[in-house]
Amino acid sequence: MLAAIFYQTSARRVPVLEWLRGMGKEDRKQIGLDLLRVQENWPIGMPVCKSLGSGIWEVRSNLSGGRIARVLFCLDGDDIIILHGFLKTTQKTPKHELKLARKRMKEVLK
Repeated sequence: MLAAIFYQTSARRVPVLEWLRGMGKEDRKQIGLDLLRVQENWPIGMPVCKSLGSGIWEVRSNLSGGRIARVLFCLDGDDIIILHGFLKTTQKTPKHELKLARKRMKEVLK
């Protein structure tokens, strides 16, 4: 099983955990289950996980009320580095969300 490590800023903030804590219990549970499914079954594909290219992957979670969450991660050996999380409001992943995940990946893998 792959270990999950949350991205941490130089100021010791953990943005994805902060984002998750702002969600309801059932939404956090669903995202956690989807992340666990990826950890336990890697490599795993659709509908749970999809490559976004350049080493970035997304975990796809369907939440209550028809909302859709995405958690972006990269791999580092036997670790999943959880880089970014957001609620999806458009069909395509917004470029600024992907750009932030790539920036964080560069920081982590340097």
